[in-house]
Amino acid sequence: MTLRTEYEFTLPRGYVDRGGSVHRKGVMRLATARDELEPLRNPTITGPDDPRLTILILARVVTELGDLPMITANEIEGLFAVDLAFLQDFYGVINFGSQEEYEELLAAQAADGSAAVSTPAEDAPADSEVGGDDAPADDAPPAPRTRARVVEVPRDRD
Repeated sequence: MTLRTEYEFTLPRGYVDRGGSVHRKGVMRLATARDELEPLRNPTITGPDDPRLTILILARVVTELGDLPMITANEIEGLFAVDLAFLQDFYGVINFGSQEEYEELLAAQAADGSAAVSTPAEDAPADSEVGGDDAPADDAPPAPRTRARVVEVPRDRD
């Protein structure tokens, strides 16, 4: 058995580069402990509740976005809020969620039509598993909880 470490996604709106090109399709890899710890060493990060921490982590794990040569914090900061929220949810599901939650995210994105998450062909169910004529049409999985907006974490300032 091979461990799947990369997941394709499609952003709801897409990143618009300086030339005006829109980049929606991308790849996110599973996070390592270093991916979550290294940004905490950044002197601009005030602690684990710093909202910028998410930006730095996503810049490490988003390995492809359209035809951009490199993904940095600048590109992640330049995302529309809905795309940032999508990537935060996607990160949580692929790193900490179950296969069921991942499949629910796929179904919700497909039903919403605003973003799609791609899966490799080997992960797709066989035709007999999809549901034939005897499967009820209203047997869709419940939509996962996703954020409607980016939520900023309040900080105590002394």
